[in-house]
Amino acid sequence: MAYNYNNLLRNLLLAIILASGSLHAQEGEVLPEESEFKEPKTRVWFNTYGAIRISKRLYWDAQTHFRFEETENTPFIGQIGQVYNRHALGYLYSKNINFSLGGVLRINFNTDESSDDRNVVPEWRIWHQYQFAQPVYSAMIYHRIRIEHRWTQGFEENSEYIFRNRWRYLFRAKIPLNSHKLETGTVYISPEAEVIMQSGKAVVGSVMEDLRLTTTLGYILTPRLKIAGGLMYSQGQTLENAGIFKQNWTMRFHVYFSPDIRKVKNKLPAIHFTD
Repeated sequence: MAYNYNNLLRNLLLAIILASGSLHAQEGEVLPEESEFKEPKTRVWFNTYGAIRISKRLYWDAQTHFRFEETENTPFIGQIGQVYNRHALGYLYSKNINFSLGGVLRINFNTDESSDDRNVVPEWRIWHQYQFAQPVYSAMIYHRIRIEHRWTQGFEENSEYIFRNRWRYLFRAKIPLNSHKLETGTVYISPEAEVIMQSGKAVVGSVMEDLRLTTTLGYILTPRLKIAGGLMYSQGQTLENAGIFKQNWTMRFHVYFSPDIRKVKNKLPAIHFTD
């Protein structure tokens, strides 16, 4: 019975691959005989994450990211590639569960030094997020589901916007290294894995946009301020050809802050919502 079940899965997967290939042929795209991986690029990201308490259950999720990527003439850190402004209104359902809904304005910079197209174009998104935290001995485990609806355009003059959905799942652990819990003065390690899928009319076979594997070291300065840095490897299908994969090595640096603007008498005990 197990043998038949495995054969059924294998045949189903083969049918999906063949169907994807035929769809690409209709679009005039030629798939390579084998998957091709581009040479890895290096990137450096500087990120801030703010979780600002505004009421008993509501908080403002304010994120700003500055992302640099290597170019032919400027290796390693390279040039500015994107600037993110991601904001949302968050709701604290319980100590370990929170939700967010908001918008994103991403500014994309043209890093192709040989291009004569526009240098800057905006990208718009609506996003909602569902995060669940659970303690495991001295560590914390996080499950995050994030769904994004995005409108993007190329750098060519008068290029049209295309619409896509992103479906993201992230697993993260935060493990204290020099104490028995996550408190002030604690150094922690945070391994994480995130898969990002995409869908939409422009997405024929390139459904896996990114697979991200990261390890981060962090330090808790105060209950409301943390810093962290780490290295991420990522790969994913290019939108132009499902058989060609991009790769990146990214150094990421983070600042987490969580001010509470309420009056002291209205404050609740600390909860797990600052990531």
